[in-house]
Amino acid sequence: MSRQQAIEERLRAAFTPTHLTVENESHQHSVAPGSETHFAVVVVSDAFAGAGLVARHRKVNAALEPLFAEGLHALRIRAATP
Repeated sequence: MSRQQAIEERLRAAFTPTHLTVENESHQHSVAPGSETHFAVVVVSDAFAGAGLVARHRKVNAALEPLFAEGLHALRIRAATP
């Protein structure tokens, strides 16, 4: 399974999003071709209701914590409610 697929699975399981996009942006950075180290995610979920920006980002980072230990380096996050 690719890291992108793993990110998608973890975010779907954690937030049951109404909208989810995961984009590999590694090619925009100084990494080896084919790398999966830098991603942008857009997660729209009721799970973020009442949470501020920092809290939303912390929730997303927590859901992906094991992937950071496996080589995920950077994550650009947009977390919103429907």
